[in-house]
Amino acid sequence: MTDSGSSHLDTLLMHTGSAEFNPKTGSAPVAMPSMRTSTVRFANLAALDHALHGRARGERLATYGRAGMDTHAALEDVFCSLENAKRAFLASSGLAAITLALMALLDAGDHVLVSDNVYGPVRNLDRKVLHRMGVQVSYCPARPDALRAHLRPNTRVLYVESPGSLLLEMLDMPALAEFAREHGLILVMDNTWGAGYVYRPLELGADVSVVAGTKYVAGHSDLMLGAVMLRDDALAGRLNDTHYAMGYSISADDAWLALRGVRTLPIRMRQHAANAMEVCRFLSSRPETVRLFHPAWPGDPGHALWQRDAHGSNGLMSVELALDESQARRFVDALRLFAIGYSWGGYESLVQLVEHSALESHSYWSGSGNAVVRLHVGLEDAGDLIDDLGQALDVARR
Repeated sequence: MTDSGSSHLDTLLMHTGSAEFNPKTGSAPVAMPSMRTSTVRFANLAALDHALHGRARGERLATYGRAGMDTHAALEDVFCSLENAKRAFLASSGLAAITLALMALLDAGDHVLVSDNVYGPVRNLDRKVLHRMGVQVSYCPARPDALRAHLRPNTRVLYVESPGSLLLEMLDMPALAEFAREHGLILVMDNTWGAGYVYRPLELGADVSVVAGTKYVAGHSDLMLGAVMLRDDALAGRLNDTHYAMGYSISADDAWLALRGVRTLPIRMRQHAANAMEVCRFLSSRPETVRLFHPAWPGDPGHALWQRDAHGSNGLMSVELALDESQARRFVDALRLFAIGYSWGGYESLVQLVEHSALESHSYWSGSGNAVVRLHVGLEDAGDLIDDLGQALDVARR
């Protein structure tokens, strides 16, 4: 790859992971090709020995197709640029990346503290796998005073998500990093919201960052992807050993699609964020709106933390509406441009009617009987999205 000569992330994302020039022809494709293989062949045993010894030292050298070839390595470099990390490990989904991180960093008998705003499937991972493996999990508000009361002699990891994926609760990451250092804990953060572009937890003191590349990195709702990033060599060794032992792999085509998506990440994120602010302004004017959950919105309780720690925003937001259940269902069903779906981060607008049972464990939630709707504000015209929300609210109130 030709050195871009720039430290600006927007420029790095255009050039990191580019194909090398062919030494014979002096040419190279603009887009890294999808390099698919199940088997790696070697010119001689000395070359194989070199690769095996390098792998033993923790270097990224492929000896079998599962570890991936140039396409995978290029995507790993991109994630390292996004997160300012030394190593990145790819997984088949965001949840797979979370599982990889926790399985690599926890042993049987260990205890992990988890923020109570965490992505719902983490609780299922706890119930179905971690509990069976002898790992103890405690959920509590992600504040040092609350966490301190749940510490145990065997606590090893603090796992948090900022902002939370349902109510967009911003956490004080530097304070949590100081707490983790004070008690010898490994701080792992789900950074799917920030995707490394608008939020960089490793720079705020986290030890490990986990991202669902399915969302904003890919950007087109056409692949599943996860990644784990970190700086510490010892922790990277644990991740490397676990990643290889558990057979983690993604397809070269998915890696290629993610590389394609990340080239437009800067402009997509900025437009998502601009559209979301337009939607916030509209919703704040509606009598049905009780509260907006969006850290870039000045009225959000986490706005000051967002201003201090983040470099931008995106299209994910939630809104508490003074609607009963039947009205809320009419509102969602009446939307024309917002498709009903659980994901976010793609180009399209989505809506999810959040069940109150999913919020009961969140200390950030007030516990009111109002409806909560999560919106992913896509790349459609903001005026069209606002018109759609307005007509759907009118339908709900009839």
